[in-house]
Amino acid sequence: MNQMIGQITLVVKDYDEAIRFYVDKLGFSLLEDTRMSATKRWVVIRPAGNGGCNLLLAKAAGEKQLNSVGNQTGGRVFLFLYTDNIQRDHQLLITKEIDIVREISEEVYGTVLVFADLYGNLWDLIQLKN
Repeated sequence: MNQMIGQITLVVKDYDEAIRFYVDKLGFSLLEDTRMSATKRWVVIRPAGNGGCNLLLAKAAGEKQLNSVGNQTGGRVFLFLYTDNIQRDHQLLITKEIDIVREISEEVYGTVLVFADLYGNLWDLIQLKN
């Protein structure tokens, strides 16, 4: 058996502001932006480099979904972004004025910091030990 998670939905307030954050600030690639209806788009992004799991940016529809924007995991770290150079990416976060919630620390599995996206979702940025 060979399985993998190919895509995760990230609920956002607005497609364009989310694209600006993830593509322009974090350097993700915009893989697709297709209009599905007057209010719905199919927007897929992915971190730079060798891929991994895609993110489907889904605009919140209704009050219940809007209330989950920025808190999809109840305040826990939501997504884990692996890097080959945490010092470089740490400097990029500072330069792009991205909120660093917890500065770099050494853990048994590697070097990690926590940052928040434009809605407050928490991300671990991790450089794994060799």
